[in-house]
Amino acid sequence: MSDLTAPLGLSQPTVSHHLRILTEAGLLERDKRGVWAYYRLVPSAIAAIAELLTPPRKRAAKKTR
Repeated sequence: MSDLTAPLGLSQPTVSHHLRILTEAGLLERDKRGVWAYYRLVPSAIAAIAELLTPPRKRAAKKTR
């Protein structure tokens, strides 16, 4: 999380809040190791979002390949 505060220009509590929301939404997984928490994307959730954001014509073209 400390790696994100400076590039995002947000405070640590704000970054924590958003990471918690993304985790609760199922987009991130959290692995707590001691005092550190490590986050990673959930590939299936990201793929589902990509599918929703892909225009229908492109989705149909992908399925026929």
